Amino acid sequence: MTLLLAVSCGYDAFYEQNKPITNRSWTYDDKAEFPIHITEKQAKYDVFINLRHGPDYDFSNIFVLLHQKGPQLTDTAYRKEIPLAQLDGRWLGKSAGTLYEVQYLAHPNFVFPDTGVYTFVLEQNMRQNPLIDISDVGIKLVKK
Repeated sequence: MTLLLAVSCGYDAFYEQNKPITNRSWTYDDKAEFPIHITEKQAKYDVFINLRHGPDYDFSNIFVLLHQKGPQLTDTAYRKEIPLAQLDGRWLGKSAGTLYEVQYLAHPNFVFPDTGVYTFVLEQNMRQNPLIDISDVGIKLVKK
């Protein structure tokens, strides 16, 4: 008889914070900032973008700008496309009532060059302004 065990390699979040979007209406001016104090340089992190939306969101994806700044890190912005729905229109995120939650891996194995406070900023980068039915956005770091 052979016994197989399934083992999950889950990691707890080193940092996770979500910020609500006022009136579920995300404008270009509404930039969510996430300051994170890093105490150990050269550790590897997976950086996720968290996003929750309702069923009245009009698109199957969302483009966001992920800004990064901090000690010995050149201020940069990366444009990320986050898929939110399948081709047939079914939402991809985990459903909690009328909200759908997506965690998008933006940067695997990210290394901070030094200790100190680093700031991630999320801003919407779609043609429509404001974006309707976005509940909240956030950043999650998982230390590897």
